[in-house]
Amino acid sequence: MLQRLQKLGAGLTRWTIRWVPDAWIVAILLTLLVWILAVWLGGAAWWVGEQPLPVCGATKSCGAFDAWSGGIWRLLKLSAQFALALVAAQACATSRPLYGLMNRLASLPDASRPRQAIVLMALFSALTAYLNWAVNLVMCAAFVPIVAARNPRTDWRLLVATAYLGIGVVWHGGLSGSAPLVAATADSFLIKQGILAQPLPISETLLAPFNLIYLVIITAVATTTMALLHPEAADTKALPIEQAEALVSPPGPRPSPSTPAERLNMSRLMSMAVGCLVLAHLVTRFIREGSGGWDINGYNAAFVGLALVLHDSPQSFLRGCEQGAKNAWGIIVQFPLYAGIFGLMTLTPLASQLSDGLASFGSAQSYPAVVYALSAMVNYLVPSGGSQFVIEAPYILSAGASHGLEAGATVLAFAYGDMSTNLIQPFWAIPLLSVTGVSFGEIMGYCLLLFAAVTTVTLGAVWCMPLFL
Repeated sequence: MLQRLQKLGAGLTRWTIRWVPDAWIVAILLTLLVWILAVWLGGAAWWVGEQPLPVCGATKSCGAFDAWSGGIWRLLKLSAQFALALVAAQACATSRPLYGLMNRLASLPDASRPRQAIVLMALFSALTAYLNWAVNLVMCAAFVPIVAARNPRTDWRLLVATAYLGIGVVWHGGLSGSAPLVAATADSFLIKQGILAQPLPISETLLAPFNLIYLVIITAVATTTMALLHPEAADTKALPIEQAEALVSPPGPRPSPSTPAERLNMSRLMSMAVGCLVLAHLVTRFIREGSGGWDINGYNAAFVGLALVLHDSPQSFLRGCEQGAKNAWGIIVQFPLYAGIFGLMTLTPLASQLSDGLASFGSAQSYPAVVYALSAMVNYLVPSGGSQFVIEAPYILSAGASHGLEAGATVLAFAYGDMSTNLIQPFWAIPLLSVTGVSFGEIMGYCLLLFAAVTTVTLGAVWCMPLFL
């Protein structure tokens, strides 16, 4: 059974590599598709409308070109917020204290019982994904070879697949979930465009009892599934200890300063002081605003502050940020295209047409399942949760309101669907695969089985969602 799934997974991976282009090209193709839909379904002129911007946006449909032009620079603030989120998370994950913590955790399982190592890896992946999606990607890639070196009887392919668990099972319901954080932000595009009348606090999404219980259950299901998949000793493909240790990348030695400038660059007091100041700002927000203080800005404050406190010097902190900045270029250059798509949606009747179509499909009971399935499919082409939410939010939230659903239910259904197909999409696995040297086809069989188990449980959860939210 597993071998058949591995062959199916390898085939799906080959298809993805052959036919799904780079994320930048996908954004261009989606722009063309939505442009055509704005004209065909939205009734917009191909180029310019009867009135130029900003009049057309306020009184009547823009032409498609005007709508696109009116959108491309509207989300610069959001793109900067998401880029900073990635940079801060990367800086946290590369700190010396977290490396020491990973070393201690990897020694906890009994080396003669490989399923314990799988359980540890699953829980580590789930917990880091709950805290921060970028921390999850970086720390799991670093943690896998450490666990393999301490637990040499553990199947290497299954261990790598388990490390990928969090990004497909937990993250969008966790503290860094893009859609809930954007919905909670007071001056987000959702508020400015009238898609939401007021910010949606995380008490109705991320901290809602329904979501917290769901995350506990789905983590237990995913962890149990992966532990049960561990092969018998005769079929286990373990990584030799020396190879595993060669993949471990410990932090470099702390240099000794020799000049006044270097002493400032290496001063722990400097980082600690600024980090505590940023964290004090966050605490003050919570005191004044309660859970409303945890929006995308609060999230960024938390991880910038933690990164500063965890690193032993400003120089070390900046090195961590530098790597994160290298990884953030995709967010920076792609967001104007997705903002243009947002303009095509909202400055023509396209969003209302799609909303009306979704509103006529299904019922209040089934609508979260519809959103879940739609988001899961779109995510395969647009794996960035923030970019995808920009595309889908204008019509899924309006259609949800037409069904009488709370906005929190629609946002969570979107979040669950968006992350689910990450398990069978190699995009977010790139950091993990590059460190481990494993191909996506080698882990796809395990990921497909996990995807099937998670989807079954989640469909039941979203079907019941209107009863609790």
